[in-house]
Amino acid sequence: MGHREDLLEGAKRCLLEKGFLRTTARDIVKESGTNLASIGYHYGSKDALLVQAYVALVEETGDRFEPGREDAAAAATAPPGSLERFREVWANVIRALPGSRAIWLLSFELVLQGDRLSEVRRMLGDAQKQALSGLVPLFNDVPEAELDEETVQTEGRLYQTLLQGLMVQWVFDPESATDADQLTEGLRRVIEASRKAPEAS
Repeated sequence: MGHREDLLEGAKRCLLEKGFLRTTARDIVKESGTNLASIGYHYGSKDALLVQAYVALVEETGDRFEPGREDAAAAATAPPGSLERFREVWANVIRALPGSRAIWLLSFELVLQGDRLSEVRRMLGDAQKQALSGLVPLFNDVPEAELDEETVQTEGRLYQTLLQGLMVQWVFDPESATDADQLTEGLRRVIEASRKAPEAS
């Protein structure tokens, strides 16, 4: 690997061990076997490097949600858009959550220490806009590159919000966290109730 890749891998290890606030540029240099000047040359700043490292960690976690992976579950078999597909996808996601606890704790650090990490949060805000579409193909089988903006901004936001809520539950108390069956039954009841409700005039 070159210095750029070494820095990224070193920054990922530092984040998992120390978090955002406690990781220094010197920590990253020591962990990656590079030098301070290389951070500015390849990434512009320590914060920009940490953002790239965090995004890479989240993407690696997202890869574990893909059905058919050895560390996830069997490939989804239910029709796209069905309640059974909804359950299958969330079962895979929930199965992957315990192994990603350190990454979710980094997310909590961003929430709780946001005032001290304002530049990092700004950069991550830009990256998050691109992440909205990541979960959608698991539910509808439409390739990410082919998703229209309305789908991304509605379905993508729904799935991301559910994921973040599950993340909080599983970090706080895995024993009482919502499972895929409960989530699916809740959605089924909402759909059923909406069909029975009188239309607004």
